[in-house]
Amino acid sequence: MIDLKKRVYIFTWIVAISVGGVALTAQPKGYLYDEENVPKFEMADPLVFNNGQKVASAVDWKKRRQEILAFFESQVYGKSPTEIPLPVASQKREKIIMDGTVCQRQLSLRLTKTGPSIDVLIFQAAKQDRSGPVFLGLNFMGNHTVRNDADIPVTKSWVRNDKRYGYENHQASEKSRGARSTRWPVKQIVEAGCSLVTVYYGDIDPDFDDGFKNGIHGQIRAGQTARPAPDEWGSIAGWGWALSRILDYIESDKLLSEDQVYVIGHSRLGKTALWAGATDQRFAGVISNDSGCGGAALSKRRFGETVKRINTSFPHWFCDNFNRYNDKEGDLEMDQHMLIALCAPRPVYVASASKDLWADPRGEFLSIKNADPVYRLLAGTGLEISEFPKTNTASIGRLSYHCREGVHDITSYDWANYIKFAHKNSP
Repeated sequence: MIDLKKRVYIFTWIVAISVGGVALTAQPKGYLYDEENVPKFEMADPLVFNNGQKVASAVDWKKRRQEILAFFESQVYGKSPTEIPLPVASQKREKIIMDGTVCQRQLSLRLTKTGPSIDVLIFQAAKQDRSGPVFLGLNFMGNHTVRNDADIPVTKSWVRNDKRYGYENHQASEKSRGARSTRWPVKQIVEAGCSLVTVYYGDIDPDFDDGFKNGIHGQIRAGQTARPAPDEWGSIAGWGWALSRILDYIESDKLLSEDQVYVIGHSRLGKTALWAGATDQRFAGVISNDSGCGGAALSKRRFGETVKRINTSFPHWFCDNFNRYNDKEGDLEMDQHMLIALCAPRPVYVASASKDLWADPRGEFLSIKNADPVYRLLAGTGLEISEFPKTNTASIGRLSYHCREGVHDITSYDWANYIKFAHKNSP
């Protein structure tokens, strides 16, 4: 086991170079970034049962899907609670913004009977009875960073220290208002006929390892002193579980189209979006932006961030069983293309950035490409390209992919394509 001081050091160092809060402009040394040195490995076939028999129909796929889901639940993300309380909404507020074109709504949502509430921030067109596609995504720094508006409370939840934004002693400050507005282009989204629902991920589960005593784990595991079992949920599964509870609320909101909810996430929250979409088939589609290792990128390539590195730096993200594959990615009987396949036949968009080698753009592309046979079986269509595309060339269909020029971030270019994707795949 890594000692606590070393763990804190590693966590602080990797955050400094970034994985969610700051754009990644450099790649840590000592890792594989040369395509010629990628190890040879076998690509598991999502359309072959564990016993070697082939999947020949949609009926067969339902059984195969359970095999794949069981692997990821027990070996990667961990099993989430099956007893699901209905969320309770309260403290609703709304205002019209942006010259009368956008309605901004806020509410508190209680996910458990005893735990604190999460703050939900909603943007949609001011003059329409019901929304078009709805983007549901978690944000990294608090709802108040999405838009500079004094009516959006500064989060009181734990935050990662960052003096640039006045985040000290793990508390947010007024200085950070609107600091992440470029990642959440409200006007662009709403003018395109879509809506946005976002929640600060730290409201759900603070992003540090304390043995799962805090956040949603602490609420649901109240009174339990032991760490979760090796196959029980880590933080990514916790954030994903909460996204499903927010979807529960959306289904009761008469102003939002519950059948057009696209779960979206960047970086570790891209991993979360994929897992949420894989486990909850009510989501209309899934969007993964620069999700990398443990997300869309193939683990067996060992390109950029590795399984050992991610488990060492963030021991709370996955279930403890995932540690079995530290430096042993070849032992994985399934890889991340099969996570994408779990979303079939619902649409999935995987996006990369050309300078974000840490997240392995080519590995992300190969992952969605190798999920394609499942989509062909179930929907008759899938990924419309077979080779890694030119930079800034989006292929948008049931399965979609682009590699944008630039670094680890989510930009207006990304959003423009996600909006096209949602409209193309919505009823």
